[in-house]
Amino acid sequence: MNIDASIIIVNYNTCRLTVDCLQSVYDSETQYAYEIIVIDNHSSDGSVEVIRERFPQVKLIANQENTGFARANNQGMNIAAGRYILLLNSDTLVQQDTLETMIALMDRRPELGASGCKVILPDGSLDKACKRGFPTPAASFYYAFGFSKLFPDSPRFNGYQLGYLDPDKEYEVDCLVGAFMLVRRETIEQIGGLDETFFMYGEDLDWCYRIKEAGWKIYYYPKAFIVHLKGGSARRRPLKIIYEFHRAMIVFHRKHYSRQYSFAVNGAVSAGVALKFAAALLRNALTAPRRKREPVPSLSTAGSSGKSSESNAEVRL
Repeated sequence: MNIDASIIIVNYNTCRLTVDCLQSVYDSETQYAYEIIVIDNHSSDGSVEVIRERFPQVKLIANQENTGFARANNQGMNIAAGRYILLLNSDTLVQQDTLETMIALMDRRPELGASGCKVILPDGSLDKACKRGFPTPAASFYYAFGFSKLFPDSPRFNGYQLGYLDPDKEYEVDCLVGAFMLVRRETIEQIGGLDETFFMYGEDLDWCYRIKEAGWKIYYYPKAFIVHLKGGSARRRPLKIIYEFHRAMIVFHRKHYSRQYSFAVNGAVSAGVALKFAAALLRNALTAPRRKREPVPSLSTAGSSGKSSESNAEVRL
């Protein structure tokens, strides 16, 4: 049987979330044939056993160490048979028509190297990472220092999150989010897989940059959506998570922008990331650990604005 889409899910100690995610995929209504590949990054919560028992049809790779998000996804791509590769976070819920709508889009639009759907947070607001511009030094500066919030309708000041664009309309963008990214096999054969220099953040931005650099288009398509069950921004995070988040910024800048800018600009970027890292450490130290899971919105309550929290790091570690 020919496989239309290979769905790759990386799991790390998120057994319940991953089971819910898998069930949402199998509850999909689609004419397309798909396979699911789960890569477990040496979980200690019984994930491997539960997935094998509940979903024997899943292709499961059980790593003996935590290889990171990028490398684990590459493992899945190496055995994937689909015409398209779908990166799907374990903390997401696919809707019944999501796969059908997105694969049909890619079939209609052969110039698209990658596409992403609308991504909704548990409170019904938009996960703003699902449609982004590249984090150039200027765009990053305006975002980090609040200019994008002060001037939400300005393309100049809102170049990273693209907040001036209607989230209910479709258009080309620079970047999608790795929580849901549907990529054409020919595109991957041309540019390669995820850069394993990125351990758990930034690999989606880098992949999108390389996709566009190779001449493919990247498309945001809100006629389908998923729910992204992110962790709350108020809870305490391990030091490694904070470190990897900020390290990814430096890695991306050095790889794609450092040669385009002067020593002064590159130094300012490094200093800005270091300052943000220090602030994050301080904020994390002052935050009492707590967990809160919001109810999952239905299609009728899924909104298109609101605040977005940082990624649920346990999903990727």
